[in-house]
Amino acid sequence: MKVLVAYVRRAVLFSVLWIVLTGGEALVAGIGAVLAASWLSVRLLPATRPIKITALLPMVPSFLWHSFLGGLDVARRALDPRMPLDPGWVEIAVDLPDGGKVALGGELSLMPGTLAAGTGKGKLLVHVLDKGQDLERMVRVEEARLKRAT
Repeated sequence: MKVLVAYVRRAVLFSVLWIVLTGGEALVAGIGAVLAASWLSVRLLPATRPIKITALLPMVPSFLWHSFLGGLDVARRALDPRMPLDPGWVEIAVDLPDGGKVALGGELSLMPGTLAAGTGKGKLLVHVLDKGQDLERMVRVEEARLKRAT
C-alpha cells in the first residue's frame, strides 16, 4: 500500500512537472513519460517517509533569492578582469537520509557557483567557485528545511 501511495504521489508530481515544462502539449507522450518516471522513481528511491509538500513551499522564495544572488555573483566574477575565483572542493557533513542528500545536492547544483558531485560517508561533496564563501551556513539552513519536509 505504501508503494502505491508513493507511486500515485510521484505520478501527480511528474504530471504537474510535465504540464509546466510543455505547456500542456504532447499529453499522450506525457502519460507514458509520467508512468515511466513514476515507476523508475519508486524503484530507485523507495518510499520510506512521505515528503510534506507544504513544508517545501517555504523553501521556494529562499531558493529563488539565492539563485538570483548566485547568478549576480557568477556574472560579477566572469566580467571582472581580475577573475576573482578560488575554485575547489568542499566536503560537508549532512544528517539527512539518502533521498534528502540527493534533494539537497540537486538544490545546490541549481544555484550558480556550486555543483554537488556526490555523497560519501555522510558527507556531501560540492565543487564551488569560491572556497571562501559560507557554504556551510547555507547548507545547514537548507538541511533544516529539508528535515522539516520529511
